[in-house]
Amino acid sequence: MSEDVVPDLRRAARIGLPEAIFCLGKSTPQISAILSAAPERLLLTRLDAAKFEDLPAEQRERLDYDPVSRTAVLGGLPDLAGPTRVAVVTAGTSDLPMALEAVRTLRFHGADTLRVADVGVAGLWRLLARVEELRTYPVLIVAAGMDAALPSVLAGLVPGAVIALPTSVGYGVAAGGTTALHAALASCAPGVTVVNIDNGYGAACAALRILAAIATRR
Repeated sequence: MSEDVVPDLRRAARIGLPEAIFCLGKSTPQISAILSAAPERLLLTRLDAAKFEDLPAEQRERLDYDPVSRTAVLGGLPDLAGPTRVAVVTAGTSDLPMALEAVRTLRFHGADTLRVADVGVAGLWRLLARVEELRTYPVLIVAAGMDAALPSVLAGLVPGAVIALPTSVGYGVAAGGTTALHAALASCAPGVTVVNIDNGYGAACAALRILAAIATRR
């Protein structure tokens, strides 16, 4: 293992979530070294296609790689555990890469998801057609850029925990997701949880913590 990398192998024992490898900013040799010394299962995020292709062939063959979400799974995906309890909702198709990062993170942990795409408030009928279904989910991750109105609207319609995932989608004053982040933080819908811009991994981890808390109380 490179002296630049110190894996947190006891994180799962402490908080119930194993360490994931954030590949943005890491060199291909560093990522390769991590994979060489990795435990049986590992989640990699922000692994772009160029770096994936630069990895040794034997390492690429061991990874389940998704270029849209830029995630890779070492060691295969586990069996799904229990019913689907998380809905991942996107305002637009352009929000899918961030939403799929959340979906893949949840899937890595054995949690299945309902995916509801392209139901932004510009065509509110699309959301209203799915509201009764979404009301049955205890946790919802809502990815939206532009003005990020969707998390607030949905949080006013469903009883479940809403995790807002602001995305960097949008023109001009959308400012790379800053407007979406501020809108989510300023939501008038009570109890909305907000993660950082484009942080699908963080949104999934928040959902997993909520599900763990629910399971503990049963």
